[in-house]
Amino acid sequence: MLIVGLTGSIGMGKSTAAERFVHHGIAVCDADAIVHDLYRGAAVPHIEAAFPGTTEQGLVDRKKLSEALLADPEGFAKLEAIVHPMVRDVERGFLQAQAACGAAVAVLEIPLLYETGADELVDVVVVVSTDAQTQADRVLERPGMTREKLAQLLSRQLPDTEKRARADYVVETGGTISQSQAKLDSIIESLRGRTGEAYQRHWS
Repeated sequence: MLIVGLTGSIGMGKSTAAERFVHHGIAVCDADAIVHDLYRGAAVPHIEAAFPGTTEQGLVDRKKLSEALLADPEGFAKLEAIVHPMVRDVERGFLQAQAACGAAVAVLEIPLLYETGADELVDVVVVVSTDAQTQADRVLERPGMTREKLAQLLSRQLPDTEKRARADYVVETGGTISQSQAKLDSIIESLRGRTGEAYQRHWS
């Protein structure tokens, strides 16, 4: 089974790219979605212990957690130490299920793929990218997003230029959706028939 790592900085179009893989019958495991589930379940008591007052009625209050992290940027390391191992466990279960059903390709959608060293756990990396202004315009449309929050998020991510340089494939998302889809279609076609080593090395 070939494992594809799909990544890109915030606002670059990862979700749209993921949808295209699904369109072609390739399963995608979304790390952000896993985190959302953990914030409603297994991670809650650990986050409350590390960041008192950031949970309520068994749920992480993302606004309060964000405020706590803004006040103490070093808190990101504590949060990641809690969440990342849990995310990896879910990703492992996903990949094992895909392997068991004979999937030829599976995708891990991981926003901080390079930052967390997850590029070593996949066979191929696809980076989605656009210009900085388009990125900012997209992100600032999100509810509750501010330029301060965006700057903090970007400070934790590798520069887009470095991600592009390290990627196996780059998908430009600043044009039309159909243009991005055409590029992804071409990439997906090129992946068919390829075999990978990452699953046996790291996940089985």
